[in-house]
Amino acid sequence: MLIQYGQALGDYLYDVFVAKFDFWLAFGLIAQLLFTARFLVQWISSERAGQSVVPMAFWFFSMGGGMMTLIYGIAKREPVIIIGQSLATIIYIRNIMLIVKNRGTASKTLDR
Repeated sequence: MLIQYGQALGDYLYDVFVAKFDFWLAFGLIAQLLFTARFLVQWISSERAGQSVVPMAFWFFSMGGGMMTLIYGIAKREPVIIIGQSLATIIYIRNIMLIVKNRGTASKTLDR
């Protein structure tokens, strides 16, 4: 029984990641990698600063990965992704606008 489940899982993963591999799957995977990279940037910056910080690069990775994920969602007609990333992208852009506006006073916590 366990072997059958393993075989079914293997067949499913093959179908999803190999048999149906196309431009949009590659695009979506790259978008997700870019989006996930923001956490690595934030973690490294926080470790260097010795406290939790959110560097400007975090917001650019968020915006880039989020917009690519939104494009992927539109292309694949995925309403959950479209709604989620539309709202999130607005937040990323607004945070970048606030940082640029207050650049002089906030620079201590942004560029570590």
